[in-house]
Amino acid sequence: MDTTQAIAALAALAQPTRIECFRLLVQREPEGVAAGELARLLAVPQNTMSAHLAILTRAGLAQSARRGRSIVYRARLDALRKLTLFLLTDCCGGRSEICAPLVADLSPCCAKEAPMPEPVYNVLFLCTGNTARSILAESILRKEGAGRFNVFSAGSQPKGEVNPIALKTLAALGYPTDGLRSKSWDAFAAPGAPQIDFIFTVCDNAAGEACPVWPGKPVTAHWGIEDPAAVEGTDLDKERAFAQAFRYLRNRIVQFTALPIAGLDRLSLKERLQEIGATADKELAAQEHGQ
Repeated sequence: MDTTQAIAALAALAQPTRIECFRLLVQREPEGVAAGELARLLAVPQNTMSAHLAILTRAGLAQSARRGRSIVYRARLDALRKLTLFLLTDCCGGRSEICAPLVADLSPCCAKEAPMPEPVYNVLFLCTGNTARSILAESILRKEGAGRFNVFSAGSQPKGEVNPIALKTLAALGYPTDGLRSKSWDAFAAPGAPQIDFIFTVCDNAAGEACPVWPGKPVTAHWGIEDPAAVEGTDLDKERAFAQAFRYLRNRIVQFTALPIAGLDRLSLKERLQEIGATADKELAAQEHGQ
């Protein structure tokens, strides 16, 4: 790799979405990721994602191939290796003791030994009654984030029972229902409670209420969803409302699980979570209407 190529590669990576995209492509090697999925995972419009991918491809950091009806992108690991070697060539001027710590820092990423375990985050979903929306969200993240998140739900004024249509919806779609119950959010502010890392309010009432003082200052975001339990009509009407709430919550939660949490500072993480809450519904509605 020469200087011109190195500058092009570094310039392509010098943008937040593109560097997250490239890191995601590296993580997904060798399978690759479809362009549409990249846009969804990084919560950006598809045309914007296409522009970012074009820049990475021109810089030699990404490559694409058609698989059926999708365009799948992969990271060019050979280009990453060449860029790294270009930056490190003659880094110490022959003094190996200078480069030794750097090489030691880089080597674990490619080691065959088991990697350091990723942190497990505690997530709490809140609504007023803790009977429908927060219950759906708890079950969805338990499945979509298995092994990475401990998930809880609670309410400011819990009804004490879970809506049966919520349980029916989850079971029909293959999501867990064991252990789901309606409970007060006070339990998670009490001594000895698990320290919560993320709190999502999924109803407007809970977002506007005075919350307990949460230990550890968790990152919070409001992901308001219309209450499916408030829908009147036939049983079919009610089931459709719960199915829609499920889809909207799952769309947000999948985007949340795709975030590089450990690589984002608190402010950036909060901004990304708020962005998911503000845009996820519109994106899903557009997909469902074929726009």
